[in-house]
Amino acid sequence: MRTELRADRGMRSHLAGLAAEEAVARYYDAAGRAVCARRWRGQWGEIDLIARDGDQLVLIEVKQSRTHDEAMSHITQGQVERVFNAAAEFVAGEPAGAMTDLRFDLALVDAVGRVVVHENFWVN
Repeated sequence: MRTELRADRGMRSHLAGLAAEEAVARYYDAAGRAVCARRWRGQWGEIDLIARDGDQLVLIEVKQSRTHDEAMSHITQGQVERVFNAAAEFVAGEPAGAMTDLRFDLALVDAVGRVVVHENFWVN
């Protein structure tokens, strides 16, 4: 019984995360910043969304919870390090390589689907 409850919670959490990523992707698309990758996974970690803003590459970490403050509280130093490491791996395949203009955004989604984006949240 406990295993089933845990599995149900895990599935709900997974689906909520996917819905949050979709809401954030729509937000960026509506702003004219084309999302070019979703859940990009490299050797060192995953980047939730990657968009382009002109020549700038925007790497987006998405956090979802009941409130925006609660979502922000889920960020860990380990996640930040994985995002930076994955970013280095991703830009290696870009024409400008390590010289690619990057921005790291944090997108928070609350329980009713409201999106708040903190542009350039982490300075690289």
